[in-house]
Formats: sequence, C-alpha cells, structure tokens
Amino acid sequence: MSEAVRIKKLPDEIQAKLAGFNMNACLTCGTCTGGCPATGTPGLEGWDARRVLRMLALGRVDEVVESKFPWVCTGCGLCSLACPMNIDIVYIMGFMKHLRPRDQVPGVLHKGVINVLESGNNMAIPQEDYFFLLSDLGKELADEELPGFYVPVDKDDADILFYPNSKEVFSDNDDMKWWWKIFYAARENWTVPSENWEAVDWGLFTGNYDATKILAQRKIDFMKQHHIKRMIMPDCGGGSYGCRAGMSRCVLESPENKIEFTYLYEYLVELIQSGRIKLDKSVNAGKTFTWHDSCKHGRELKRHFGKGYFEEPRWIVQQCVDNFVDMEPNREGSNCCGAGGGNWPMPYEKESAFHGRKKFNAIKNSGADVVVVGCSNCHDQIMKRYPKFYTDYKYEVKYIWELVADSLILDPWTDEEIARGEAEGAAQWERLGVELEE
Repeated sequence: MSEAVRIKKLPDEIQAKLAGFNMNACLTCGTCTGGCPATGTPGLEGWDARRVLRMLALGRVDEVVESKFPWVCTGCGLCSLACPMNIDIVYIMGFMKHLRPRDQVPGVLHKGVINVLESGNNMAIPQEDYFFLLSDLGKELADEELPGFYVPVDKDDADILFYPNSKEVFSDNDDMKWWWKIFYAARENWTVPSENWEAVDWGLFTGNYDATKILAQRKIDFMKQHHIKRMIMPDCGGGSYGCRAGMSRCVLESPENKIEFTYLYEYLVELIQSGRIKLDKSVNAGKTFTWHDSCKHGRELKRHFGKGYFEEPRWIVQQCVDNFVDMEPNREGSNCCGAGGGNWPMPYEKESAFHGRKKFNAIKNSGADVVVVGCSNCHDQIMKRYPKFYTDYKYEVKYIWELVADSLILDPWTDEEIARGEAEGAAQWERLGVELEE
C-alpha cells in the first residue's frame, strides 16, 4: 500500500508568493498539460504542468525547484492562455527558477547574467572589440553600398535608440547590417550605446528579478542622459518582455523612470506607411513566405501588457512579398518554436527540439519556402536546430527586418548628406579612440 502524500509547510515568504496565484483553484483538468510543448519530453516522463501545480499546492516546492521541468518550460504561455481558472503558470515556473541556487542554474545562463552585470553584455565582449566591429562593418557598408554611413554611438538628442544582441556582435556580425540599412534608407537619427548595450535579458530566463530590473534601469538612465526620444524594444522575445517587465518595476518605484519606446513592428509599419522607406516586392518573387508568431511578442505580451503583435508583422511581410500563407495554428494559438525560456542557449538541445516538433510540422504543412521571424532565439532555433532533428522539409529563415532590408529601394543620399555622414563618423571614431582602417 502506497504512502499518502503529506502536505509540507512552506517558508512564509514562499507561501505568501504562491498564495497570490491561488493554485487551490486548479481543477486538475489537464488543459495546461494538453497544450504544453514540454509534455512528453523524453527523460521527463511523469512530469507535466498539472503535476507541478498539484505538487506546489501540497507544499512540495523543493522537489519542483530541484527538477529539470521549470528549465525546459519555454514560457510560451499556451498553458496560461487555456487555463479556465486563469492561473499564471508561466510566472510560477519563473518563480521556481528564481528559487534555484545560482550556482545550480543550468548551462551558461547565470554566467551570462554575471557577465552582463559586470561588463554590459552577456558574452563579456570588451568595448575595444565592440567599437572595432561597429567601425569596421560600418565602413564596409559605406564602401560597398551605403556611402556616408557610420554607426552612431552615444549620440545626444537621437530620435531612436537601438540595442544590439551580443551573439551578433560575437559571431553573427552580418545580421546587424539589416537594421543599419533600414536606418540609412529612412535617414533616421539613431544611436547605439557605448556601454551596457546588450539587448537580451538572461535575467528573465534564470528567474533573476534583480538583474531584470537593473538592465531595464540602465536603459532608462541612458535614454535620459542622452535625451533620446524613443527606444526600440529589443528584438529577442525574452529581451523585450524582460525589458518591459523590468521597466514596469522601475516606473512603479519612480514615475520619473517612464520613457518612450516602440516595438520593432510598430516602427517598421511607421516607416512604410509614412513613405520614409520604399519596398520592391519583385525581389522576392517565386517564393512563398509565412510568419512565425513569437510567444513573447504575441500572446504573452497581450496577456500581461494588453497588446500583442499579430497583424502588424503580417502586414509588413505582405508589403515585401506577393505570396504569403499562414501556418496553422497561428496568432494567439500558435505553437511555440521551443527556444523560449532560455532553451536556445541551455544544454537541453534534444528537449528543445522536441518542444518544436509541432512548429516544424506547421512550417511543413504551410508549404512555405521562407519562414519570417521577429525574435533572434526563434530565428536560431528554426534555422539551426530544427534541421538537425527534422530533415524531411527544407526552408529558409529570415528576420522580418532582414526581409525589409532585402526589399528596400534605396533613395541615394545627396553629396551633402554623404559628406556630413563621413565627417560625423570620422569625428566620432577619433573621439572614441578608434583608428579606421583604410
């Protein structure tokens, strides 16, 4: 005869936190488990969202915290979207990560958090290397196709602040050029920071609430110091969601922390509708395109902040192409790609690929040649990880800003604009101690 499960008494702090979610309201209906991409993950048999909620209701917090399940949770929000009692399961899983000792955080995530707090980026890339890359790539673009172009750093009174992703600075250098081309075509008054320039928030992935708040405050402080009008929320779903959450906390502490920001979809729609950039669909003829709905840019953003981006990206893509199809399911009901919650950089590749099985099938069933995405983790998961595990359908993957950049009709700068750009760039790099190579 099996022993009855005993209810454990929790520390007051944890009990108070979990009480806010009223997990006793759980009907044990299994709706969360049915939609969760982690259900059935090889090596995690017997673990699912419903079981975790019952364990927590019975005070078995330590067992959940010590398990792998919160870490393979992608935070996609399908569970919370479907829950009839509106329990915020994603936040609960994040809290379980928060309770894990920092030296037991899987893989490189906590090291990345330490790096970003100490150096300003997840990979601890020295400022000298960062400056060299920006100046060198900028000069390359100026020489090849964008005369007068340079990357403005710490520019006062800019209209737009943009944050790069350290993986792009570290290895995927050319991926930075797409946004640069758009800014050039729009004649945007923009800038990037010289310090604390990381776009991605690994504090969100590790349940490190303090780190998320610190990273958001740094962005707020930079905006105010340089009198910048708007910031483009980082493209990574976790980065933008973490930044939004951190900024909300900062504003609660002081209303003076409120700044203006825009999401990349809003910004691109604005540029296209205003005529600041022009697009040519013919360059994408002969291919069928589909759109992948990022969980954190879509249903999770809508659920927590009232606005998710579903129609805007579809409209942007259709300004660039003639042949567009939707995957099924899509929008709020879209399948998770499997990379969220830190699953892309964590040491759980097989588990993450398993999570993405439904998304791969949706891509395959759509018949699309090109999958367009708006999140760097989704991009790498679909482009780099899927082909290792699913080999019966081939496709391309493009960022939505890459598609826009590829479709640009460039209105040449005037001689005066070129001369001004060259002079400003030369003065900036001299001020920053960067010697431009001939």
